[in-house]
Amino acid sequence: MPSGHAYNEARRHALRALLAHADLSALLVTKPVNVRYLTGFTGSYGALLLLHDRTLFFTDRRYEQQAAAEVPGTEVVLAPGDLIGGVAGVLRAAGDGLGFEPAGLTWGDGQRLRAAVPGSAVVPAPPLVEDLREVKDERELGAMREAARLGCEALTELLEGLRPGVSEREVAVTLELSLRRLGGDGLAFASIVAFGEHAAEPHHHPGDRQLARGDFIKLDFGARVDGYCSDMTRTVVYGRASERQREVYEVVRRAQAAGLDRLRAGVPTAEVDRACRDTIAEAGRGEAFGDPSGHGVGLEIHEPPRVSAKPDILKTGMVVTVEPGLYYLDAGGMRIEDMVVVTPTGCDVLTKAPKVLEV
Repeated sequence: MPSGHAYNEARRHALRALLAHADLSALLVTKPVNVRYLTGFTGSYGALLLLHDRTLFFTDRRYEQQAAAEVPGTEVVLAPGDLIGGVAGVLRAAGDGLGFEPAGLTWGDGQRLRAAVPGSAVVPAPPLVEDLREVKDERELGAMREAARLGCEALTELLEGLRPGVSEREVAVTLELSLRRLGGDGLAFASIVAFGEHAAEPHHHPGDRQLARGDFIKLDFGARVDGYCSDMTRTVVYGRASERQREVYEVVRRAQAAGLDRLRAGVPTAEVDRACRDTIAEAGRGEAFGDPSGHGVGLEIHEPPRVSAKPDILKTGMVVTVEPGLYYLDAGGMRIEDMVVVTPTGCDVLTKAPKVLEV
């Protein structure tokens, strides 16, 4: 496998090819996640200016050595305390048509950019980097496979150690410690741990609710490896499941299987969403499922494409989740979520933890 630097260089080359189609002579990248994607830089203070024939990386002395190691092949420019001021000092070489990331700059900084190159067009750029990030390369997929593996291993350990009286908050802490001990860099996002009636909240924040027999336990969590996230949800019943819990579980299980079965390159995400939604509606439970059926995952836990009615087209190498759920205020909720890689003929499920109802 090529080195990380080679991947970063290839991404910048691909981005340069998109600039002409967007009528841009240069692009200023300031969103930290996009800076990392294009350079490998893991610090908290940096910006990238991509010209057709030059690549400039702006940071300060705190990260001078780190930038030299992580961002080879660029001109490192020190801009202490004022990245935009540093960029402005070299912008006259950019020519006409400088694009910037509207989500990565304040309105005031955008105005400063315009003032730095009077007479030149300084415009919000389309989401060029985000478009590139949708399809993962082998290095990205390797990190995400490992993050998914760690999540599955941590889940196995957790379920084996559950006891009545443990709180949601304690389980969330146990999950985080396990993921770090197993080799993860940290959490992909704040873990969702919900017992009983709290499982009716799609994004419940863990509290002091204690586990009792017969409770739904909803666990939505992920690890982060080399900046990349995993995402998985499993919902189980502690002890013997009731007839209603079994029925809800079976509907969600079939809905998720229908969504996974529809996944393949070239299919609109709306068809995957519809497969999940129709299965739930046919069971007479459509009113309890109002969320999208999934989302893209990568350096961010939620990124394009959305698995919803929005008309996105799946491509080989995209990583998405499929996560239908049912939520009832009086009885709790059930969600099953897997993270998968889209392939030409289907998908490769990365989150391989068993889907069982009772523990």
